[in-house]
Amino acid sequence: MKVYKTADYAAMSKKAANIICSLVVLKPDCVLGLATGSSPVGTYKQLIEWNKEGYLSFSQVKTVNLDEYRGLPITHDQSYRYFMNDNLFDHVDIDKSVTNVPDGMAADIEAECKRYDALVASLGGADLQLLGMGHDGHIGFNEPCDEFPNGTHLVDLDPMTLEANARFFDNDPKKVPTQAVTMGIGTIMSAKKILVVVSGADKAGIVAKALLGPVTPQVPASILQFHPDVTIVADEAALAEYIKEGGKVCD
Repeated sequence: MKVYKTADYAAMSKKAANIICSLVVLKPDCVLGLATGSSPVGTYKQLIEWNKEGYLSFSQVKTVNLDEYRGLPITHDQSYRYFMNDNLFDHVDIDKSVTNVPDGMAADIEAECKRYDALVASLGGADLQLLGMGHDGHIGFNEPCDEFPNGTHLVDLDPMTLEANARFFDNDPKKVPTQAVTMGIGTIMSAKKILVVVSGADKAGIVAKALLGPVTPQVPASILQFHPDVTIVADEAALAEYIKEGGKVCD
């Protein structure tokens, strides 16, 4: 595991974008696993800028997203399909027909989960999976639980997650969908490379626990300790506890 410390969110975003850009340049037809939420927005903005400047092209790239709220139509401005269109796909030269997000409106969710896992497998898995990290250590919408879920599944969202995501729903946790369809830990871990972006002092405790603590489904991100190619890009505030507890960072 490589851990890089940056000065702030902007520097974190640029560093993460550099890693993604390098992959796309070296493998133009790569499969990118993408994330939503506030953490990757700056990374997407940087990628858009470089795309417009001609430094990279997404014309051959395929994508698979981590998750989607249950019951939000794709036209809803808080659906993750809408988020991806608004924050990346609408602004780069990507073929939207090969961008994939779980269908949170599917009548048969179990069948949708199986379909999505089969889709990811048919693409050979993600060449790079981008992740954020929740305050409770969730990755995707894999919440703290008693065992690591393997495949894509329907999950009941943790109260801490509902509270954290309320800022996108008029600061009202009651407006946040209570369920989501998410890639499982097994699907995420099948990615050839994993890139995690984390910022802010409010994440410092969980970052240290996930990277230095025991591997446990109570801290879902801790499973990343077992992946052979993980890069963490985080700002100083998010890494404060990790460094205090003896965690090493790359030059």
